[in-house]
Amino acid sequence: MQTTPPTEVTIPPSESLIEYPSDFPIKIMGPTHVDFAPTMLELVISHDPTFHAGRMEERPSGKGNYTGLTVTVRAISREQLDALYMALSGHPMVKIVM
Repeated sequence: MQTTPPTEVTIPPSESLIEYPSDFPIKIMGPTHVDFAPTMLELVISHDPTFHAGRMEERPSGKGNYTGLTVTVRAISREQLDALYMALSGHPMVKIVM
């Protein structure tokens, strides 16, 4: 059985729930590793040059196997957020992006 790949849905700016520019929190989770936070910091800065480490919160999981990060980016467009989400979710160190 052949399946059709999903198509991209375009939301008109007038129907967006996000007003641009705005501060937008993103949660990232991955296995605990010494390079996890610095790597995510570098990746986020590549999509939001105004981002800095002071806008990132880091929390270990209960058993310490995973690290959760909340990064608050300055979202200037839907395209910027989509590109950042794609980069984060495609990164080998990342398990979940919300």
